[in-house]
Amino acid sequence: MELKELSEHCSRIIAEVERAVIGKRSMLELVLMGILSGGHILFEDYPGLAKTLTAKSFAAALGLEFKRIQFTPDLLPGDVTGTHIYNQKTGEFELKRGPIFANIVLADEINRAPPKTQAALLEAMQEYQVTLEGETLRLPGPFIVIATQNPIEYEGTFPLPEAQIDRFLVRLEVGYPGHREEVEMLRRRRGRKADEVQLDPVTTGAEIIEMQAALEGVYLDPDIEDYIVSLVEATRQDPQVYVGASPRGSLALMKLSRARAALDGRDYVLPDDVKAVAKPALVHRLILKPELWMRELAAEEVVERALATVPVPKVD
Repeated sequence: MELKELSEHCSRIIAEVERAVIGKRSMLELVLMGILSGGHILFEDYPGLAKTLTAKSFAAALGLEFKRIQFTPDLLPGDVTGTHIYNQKTGEFELKRGPIFANIVLADEINRAPPKTQAALLEAMQEYQVTLEGETLRLPGPFIVIATQNPIEYEGTFPLPEAQIDRFLVRLEVGYPGHREEVEMLRRRRGRKADEVQLDPVTTGAEIIEMQAALEGVYLDPDIEDYIVSLVEATRQDPQVYVGASPRGSLALMKLSRARAALDGRDYVLPDDVKAVAKPALVHRLILKPELWMRELAAEEVVERALATVPVPKVD
């Protein structure tokens, strides 16, 4: 697929999703960048801000199979991956696949489930496969996990371990809509006389895989590669940081900046592309020193300092 065709596809996808999610174009573009980069997405925001709606809308617009898993304290790993069930008629154990076998899997309130159940996602997210009773099963492609968690309710929750958070390509916040956007939301709801928004698929799973492969044709200048690594290294050297971004952070910056360039119809990455995706790609990978845990914006400030101090390359 040519990059021009990819950019046109992206415009149609965003336009279709915007029929359901109003006034959040920059966030929707970041979600699409994550999907095109083949990465997983973590939403962390308050209830009722269209996190689930965004995931369902992208699945519908992309023509992909969608499954939702509500994470609860009593959820077992087999409820996610599936298990073998004994069939009395045949006298044999039969595989019952879990909801993880879908193209887009919404892990709703992922921090509500215990670590053992959270860990059931690790192999799927990293290896794109599931092992059941010694049998390894490939997951359908494309495969994207979109997880959500509530940043204000911590009682009875199990914080995601750093190793699992690092597997999310990008962490996003939705935010409240503006006044006009919220009025428009009410107007559209009155007009359709139903809660559900019926979206039409504008691509197929095969086309999404082609679009993901097309990103490999986006040129990345060696100076920009050096810039990406320098930004990540700056987070490791910041005095406020206990553990900085891992090499996965460098890969995330590269993938997302390529996707942003492709959305703009360019076959080359600019420093501005890297800057635009730096916070969503890096903030959730930083472990701050204990005295800074209570400061919510401290991790963002670390990335802002890196962007302000690392020299920006001049690329022709």
